[in-house]
Amino acid sequence: MAAGGGAVRRCWRSGVGLARAVRGVCGSGRATAALRAEELAERLRKSEEQQREIPKDPTQRWLRELATLSQQVQQVHPNVLAKILKQRTVYQNEEIVVIDKPYGLPVHGGPGIKNCIADVLPILAKMLENMKAEPLHLCHRLDKETTGVMVLARSKEAAEKIRLLFKTRQVEKIYWAVVLGDPDPVEGVVEIPIIEKEVQSHQSHYKMTLAPNYRLCPEDGKVLKIRKNRNAERAVTRYRRLASASACSLLELQPITGVKHQIRVHLAYGLGCPILGDHKYSHWSKLAPQKLPELTLRRLKLEQSKARHLPLHLHAHRLCLPLGQPLDFVCKPPLFFQKTLRKLELDIPKD
Repeated sequence: MAAGGGAVRRCWRSGVGLARAVRGVCGSGRATAALRAEELAERLRKSEEQQREIPKDPTQRWLRELATLSQQVQQVHPNVLAKILKQRTVYQNEEIVVIDKPYGLPVHGGPGIKNCIADVLPILAKMLENMKAEPLHLCHRLDKETTGVMVLARSKEAAEKIRLLFKTRQVEKIYWAVVLGDPDPVEGVVEIPIIEKEVQSHQSHYKMTLAPNYRLCPEDGKVLKIRKNRNAERAVTRYRRLASASACSLLELQPITGVKHQIRVHLAYGLGCPILGDHKYSHWSKLAPQKLPELTLRRLKLEQSKARHLPLHLHAHRLCLPLGQPLDFVCKPPLFFQKTLRKLELDIPKD
């Protein structure tokens, strides 16, 4: 019994996952059962160590960190998240607060989302001002994976005023994106309406897509006007190439309109240059990781099988807000974005 009791104590220290082995030892008291329990405990310990092991390869380590970033954001206490946003405040006055939005943080709540910017605005307001401060207000939105300049208002009146500026297209917004391929022409305007459609596949889902007003006649190549889809929204995006290398380009983008996923759809389906890490819009009929050119994979020191961990490389770089006098805000790209630029040898413009 002493041997059996010792095995029980060893199993208990190994964790509740070994409860079944513990019951086996208690029931029989045989040394063979104790041995099996010890082997199981050792196997479990090695498995946990492998899961915690940090990859030696810098690229793999970098991808592991990015893959867990969104999960970590969802696990922190709201007070901690508010403190992070306070540290990322780039400007504030009596009307507005401007933050540098981090990667992987949703603006609004939804299924499976524990933390979002909207939920911590009351806490952030108190941290920035005092305990009697009115909650901050959202003025516009950025996608969960998009980083960069984001404006919050200190009052409902200021929020309504700024929302009107966005609605009437008086706010100048400049984004940077790393894309696959090289746009042709290298500078121009994409003006194609956008509509949301259901994708019929083995995994039915919804995506934004193009709803063009024109098509090419297959017989003679002439441009033909087609009936406008009443559900489509007008969408206009200016773009210009800033750099090109490694089968990728760095683009500067100015969305004139504000349709959902406008930049991503115009780049992927309008120019044929999907954003690096945009797994949603790199294919139409399937949900699958983005397929990267061989040269890009080599420069990133990445295997295609690991491409699913690449984050979306879309950054809200600059925003000009005409509140009395024009207020110009600039946020540098996040570190992962800058690392990608260096690896791909895409030079950041000096201006």
